[in-house]
Amino acid sequence: MKILVTGAAGFIGSHLCEYLLLDEANEVIGVDGFLGFTDHSIKQRNLFNLINHPRFQLVKKDLLHINWEDHLEGIDVIFHLAGMPGVRTSWGEDFKLYVDYNINGTQRLLEASRKLPIKKFIYASTSSAYGDKTGMVSEDATCAPLSPYGVTKLTGEYLCNVYYENDGVPIVILRYFTVYGPRQRPDMAFHRFIKKMMAGDPIHVFGDGKQSRDFTYISDCVKGTAAALYTDHPIIGETINIGGKERASVLDTIATIEEIFQRKATIEYTGKTRGEPKHTWADISKAQKLLHYQPVISLKEGLQKEIEDLKILYKGV
Repeated sequence: MKILVTGAAGFIGSHLCEYLLLDEANEVIGVDGFLGFTDHSIKQRNLFNLINHPRFQLVKKDLLHINWEDHLEGIDVIFHLAGMPGVRTSWGEDFKLYVDYNINGTQRLLEASRKLPIKKFIYASTSSAYGDKTGMVSEDATCAPLSPYGVTKLTGEYLCNVYYENDGVPIVILRYFTVYGPRQRPDMAFHRFIKKMMAGDPIHVFGDGKQSRDFTYISDCVKGTAAALYTDHPIIGETINIGGKERASVLDTIATIEEIFQRKATIEYTGKTRGEPKHTWADISKAQKLLHYQPVISLKEGLQKEIEDLKILYKGV
């Protein structure tokens, strides 16, 4: 199968490409413009296991300017993971980047796909689309994002549905819940906490630290994502939550990091969060039914794996 993955040099995208290539029947075309706030060296590291793979091709081009006709011929499935990530950086002048890449970039790819005989167009969305909810959240909950980032990702969902209804683009929408693990972006909480812990510096916590998240380990996320390709259930037109095995508060996660390091952290509280829900909790019953999805990695095990990776990245700083 010939598969195109956008955002292939990113955290989730690079892991997904590696997983898809475990199937010898697959050929993967990875597209990434090396844009955003993540240092290029991090993205180059993400590609380490891919760049010389005989069934992987990297296309280093901007989604806003790429000529899709040159790269979509013969493609069976598209995983659209590329976009501008991050809640806190989506305000102010940087919002234009989110509009460009999360909305305009998505529309260009959908437009290029609408007359092609692709089997599935799998769009990576986010739990940020829901906004602040109480209790477990299913896919039919009303979406009310709290951040510009969430607004642009939800707009991408709407675009997918428009092209599905009008042109038959075979879309599947996956909403990810706080993915973590090796190669996690440097701006994300666990990466920041672990790096500070390694250096013996204070950990900065937004709000009171009691906000909780449904944390999804990267291998669980990737298996759930790839399952959208392989499932025997009809899923075209569906929106599906991809959540984790374990929920915890920010302070709980820091306590787990302390346990792994076997020393206490210094915590500094730095004010309220903006644009982030107090709690997230995924109802994954739909994913269990349609994708046979079952997350298996505990928070402690996942954090241990991320710590091991960051020790290599920062060479024991």
